Amino acid sequence: MSLYENINKKRKRIAAGSGEKMRKKGSKGAPTAKNFAQAKKTAKKPMKKKKI
Repeated sequence: MSLYENINKKRKRIAAGSGEKMRKKGSKGAPTAKNFAQAKKTAKKPMKKKKI
């Protein structure tokens, strides 16, 4: 699972009324800037549209 995928899944659960809350920036267990930098390196690039 990727960092961004997990964040999006949690946001969907929260929107559905799970009662969960997102962690605040800098709190224990929240992703750090280093985690986001690593995720950025491994993220898939969006596919380019083919011209017809």
